[in-house]
Amino acid sequence: MKFDPDDCCVLNGGDGAWAFASLAEQLSSTLGIPISERAQGFNYVLHLDSIETDFAGESFIPLSAIRTAADKRQTAAAFARHSVPTPRTRLLESFDEVTRFVPANPQSEWCLKYPTGCGANGHRLIGTDSGEPPNWPRPFVVQEFIRLERPEVYRLYGAGGELFGWVARRFPEGTHPSPWVAHARGARYELAGDAPQQAIDVATAALQAAGLLASFGCVDLLKRSSGEWVALEVGTDGIYNHVDRDLNIPSLERDLLDRIADAFRRWVREG
Repeated sequence: MKFDPDDCCVLNGGDGAWAFASLAEQLSSTLGIPISERAQGFNYVLHLDSIETDFAGESFIPLSAIRTAADKRQTAAAFARHSVPTPRTRLLESFDEVTRFVPANPQSEWCLKYPTGCGANGHRLIGTDSGEPPNWPRPFVVQEFIRLERPEVYRLYGAGGELFGWVARRFPEGTHPSPWVAHARGARYELAGDAPQQAIDVATAALQAAGLLASFGCVDLLKRSSGEWVALEVGTDGIYNHVDRDLNIPSLERDLLDRIADAFRRWVREG
């Protein structure tokens, strides 16, 4: 099929469209397609209030994969189904189960992850005397907390089935680090050389499990003291949040957009 920009769009409409406006402009310029509040035949979906009932057309990033990436409960379940190496994770239906599980497993530290937060918003370490947080979505996501001498998280990106862009997220020297190595908490990205093959394998498995490998997504990973790489979570663009482009690494920011554009055009041509 010939790539026809008139049958494509960056779909961004509704009350939440303002949060994606800057990214929509970037994608529109790079992909050479318009921004629209109405779906076309082939869509790069960012936002639409009535996406569940009003979406007609094809989505470059599958809507099911967007939902999986946006909810750590769904991500944990997908990783478990596909045997993706991760920190030990349990989905527990009640806080009573949480308070029984933590002291029964004292060999590890544990954290409670807010399932639909981003930038580590809401995450907290949890111990035997922790109280139940109010209005917390069920089930509870309880995950092994891997403490590092220098807090750092690594990331790989994937577009159209190809992985690239090995970066580390760390706190600048002289700053007080948070247990949560998030850009929103002051961590910064830096190029990290060549990705180890095991990290590539784990990231590939994570993107595949989430349904993102053929389109676009990223994987955050940690390295255990044993040398084993584990996947923390996946991210993608659309509806609820989007992958951070503010990397302060111009070459990677450009490469990221170009690879997404190539993958999107290929998807349309093969559609």
